[in-house]
Amino acid sequence: MAFDQPGTWSQKYNLVWDKVLKLNVFSNDVAQNELTFYKTRQNLYGLPLDSRAKYTKLDWLLWTATLANNRNEFDSLFAPAYKFLNETPDRVPLTDFYDTDTGKHRYFQARSVIGGVFMPMLTDSAIWKKWAGKATAAPSRQAIVQ
Repeated sequence: MAFDQPGTWSQKYNLVWDKVLKLNVFSNDVAQNELTFYKTRQNLYGLPLDSRAKYTKLDWLLWTATLANNRNEFDSLFAPAYKFLNETPDRVPLTDFYDTDTGKHRYFQARSVIGGVFMPMLTDSAIWKKWAGKATAAPSRQAIVQ
């Protein structure tokens, strides 16, 4: 969180925009060093947002995982969050803010920011083309009436 304070850290989730927009402001090593470090900080249900507490933001966690260069690395960061989605004790609309050790949501639910979970699509051209192509197909009149 503060470069001059030992023991502090945070997810560098906004690095994803460098990858999505192909700006190349940061070398790939920067993201890879962060991802390597994050793997040492994960809890049962995911990577905390930073060193202050054990909560995380689901959308930003996916942004961070999207920094991965391959599916295995992505999965190693996202698997605990996937576990959260299946095991959370709270049966509420999808939350974007939860504890990574207990899986309990932290007040937020069904917020529009959860759309951030689609970030991986912006860096995977095959997925993007698959779904973007579906949007261009006009529905038939019969489908509209039904």
